Amino acid sequence: MNTPNDLRYTKEHEWVRLDGDIATIGITDYAQGELGDIVFIEVDTVDETVAADEVFGTIEAVKTVSDMFAPIAGEVIEFNEGLEDAPELVNSDPYGEGWIIKMRVKDSDDVKALLSHEAYSDLIV
Repeated sequence: MNTPNDLRYTKEHEWVRLDGDIATIGITDYAQGELGDIVFIEVDTVDETVAADEVFGTIEAVKTVSDMFAPIAGEVIEFNEGLEDAPELVNSDPYGEGWIIKMRVKDSDDVKALLSHEAYSDLIV
C-alpha cells in the first residue's frame, strides 16, 4: 500500500499536502482500492468555507457512493476539473493527478493534528 511520508492523513482515508496556507486533499491509495473503480466525483462547495469533518463532496464508485469529509477547516478554492472527464485518475494516481480539492487553510495547526505517515500506516495494516 502506497502511503507517502510527506503527507498527513485522516482515519477516513484522506490525505493532505500543505503548501503555505493551501492544502491539496485527496483520498488515499487504500481508500481508492476499497472503493473500486471511481466513476464520478461531485464537489459543490467551491468558494465555500467548510468546517473540519463537514461533507465537501461525494465520490461514486461502481459499488457505492460515499461522502467526502473535509479533514480541516477552510475555504474550498479549487476542484480538480480533470476528474470530470477522467475520475479514474483517483484510482491510478491518488497522490498526484487524482487530487480532489484545494483549500485555503483556516488554521495550520489543524494539519499538524492529522495522522502522520507512520500512524496512518499502522491504521491500515
